[in-house]
Amino acid sequence: MGTIQIEQLSFQYDGQLAPIFNRVDLQLDASWKLGLIGRNGRGKTTLFRILQNQLQYQGKIRTDLEFQYFPQTVEKPEESVWLVIRRVTGLEDYDQWQILIELDKLGLPESILAEPFNQLSPGQQTKILLASLFVGEGKFQLIDEPTNHLDEAGRQVISDYLRQKSGFILISHDRYFLNAIIDHVISIDRAKISQFKGNYRTWDEENTARNNWELNEKEKLQRDIKRLESASQKKTGWANQTEAKVSSAVDRGFISHKSAKSMKRALSIKKRANKAVEEKRSLLKNIDVAEPLTLNFERISSEKSLLEVIDFSALRKEVAVNHPISFKVRSTERLVIQGENGSGKSSVISAILNHLDYQGQQQLAAPLKVSWLPQDFDGLSGSLQDFAAEKAVSYSLLLDMLRKLGFERDEFTKDISQMSMGQKRKVALSRSLVEPADLYIWDEPLNYLDVITRQQIQDVIMTFQPPMLIIDHDKEFVEAVGTKFIEIKRHI
Repeated sequence: MGTIQIEQLSFQYDGQLAPIFNRVDLQLDASWKLGLIGRNGRGKTTLFRILQNQLQYQGKIRTDLEFQYFPQTVEKPEESVWLVIRRVTGLEDYDQWQILIELDKLGLPESILAEPFNQLSPGQQTKILLASLFVGEGKFQLIDEPTNHLDEAGRQVISDYLRQKSGFILISHDRYFLNAIIDHVISIDRAKISQFKGNYRTWDEENTARNNWELNEKEKLQRDIKRLESASQKKTGWANQTEAKVSSAVDRGFISHKSAKSMKRALSIKKRANKAVEEKRSLLKNIDVAEPLTLNFERISSEKSLLEVIDFSALRKEVAVNHPISFKVRSTERLVIQGENGSGKSSVISAILNHLDYQGQQQLAAPLKVSWLPQDFDGLSGSLQDFAAEKAVSYSLLLDMLRKLGFERDEFTKDISQMSMGQKRKVALSRSLVEPADLYIWDEPLNYLDVITRQQIQDVIMTFQPPMLIIDHDKEFVEAVGTKFIEIKRHI
């Protein structure tokens, strides 16, 4: 299939203090199934835009392949599926057989071509656009978050489909999904981009080993920097004294050969010391170790039920959304709510919190501080300081948590509305982590979060063992943190 050669790639957004990419070199085989991994805001989507020539950059990208991006823009979603496919692929009616082959692999019937695109479920729309991506030859796919908001069954279908394909770069934050598909990894770190052979698990093991080494080296590097800076200051003083002596000799019209030689030696030692300091600092810049998070909660008696629902259904317009369910959450339990898309999982949580009407019984222990993390956070705006004041949480604790979640200091001055979806999710999540709580109710907390942050969230839950009610589709996450599981079914 060919290669993609990236040579000395550099890019920086206007007004940004540091470049996103700085002299990056990569050589990729066009048959590889690549996973693109990195913290939110590190430049994954930016790299996709550069490959599509949507941004001006320095350096060279050499390839004969055409890059195609998912999700494609659907200009007229009210049109039939076939017309939407024709617009995004350029297929003619006589080429319809090509898309039918791909749709069949994704479990979609031929009859779906006649349906209005905007009346399909999000999962069906995802499958349609993904199938459109793989029609034709000589193309290399750039796949950006294909599993957002998909249930486990939908993710499995797409995973099986992509395993049959080759020649793409995949951005996904679902570790189980990535591990099943990719055979190479591009990792965007703080100061460099690395390339690995293997799946997500291989990269994770190597990355963990590297992080452990870097943790040990970080303290050593900081000691070395302190020692070298002290040595540099001493050499500076020595050089200045020598230079002063030579200068006074010049004033008298005489330069001591011995003094000049001493000054040259002193300045040379000072230069070497300064260079050593900068080399040590450059090593520190790429250390991207995920710091452990904390939770602001105190456990209530383990015998007590914090939440209980009996024959409970959420109501919309006085109609039950889900089949009645019953469960308890005690102070040592983390209940995971599962179910297909549209089964009413989020509606049940909203009803428990009295945001929706319901039938049946629900009881929250009193007094109980509940930290609720809703699924929808796109409407966040304003400064971080105003957000902290509005949510009645410590501004300094909020910033500290965001730093641990990978925010750079220059991002603290951004309006939240201008942040990426992943950054917005981290702001909302940080609020939940720092506010006092006895029970955590989180609706899809991992959406848009990078794999490093997902592991941090998983680790803090396993460390503090808080009581929780959780909805999430990340299989690895829910299997690790859940102690109880309940499935919700749509009321028919």
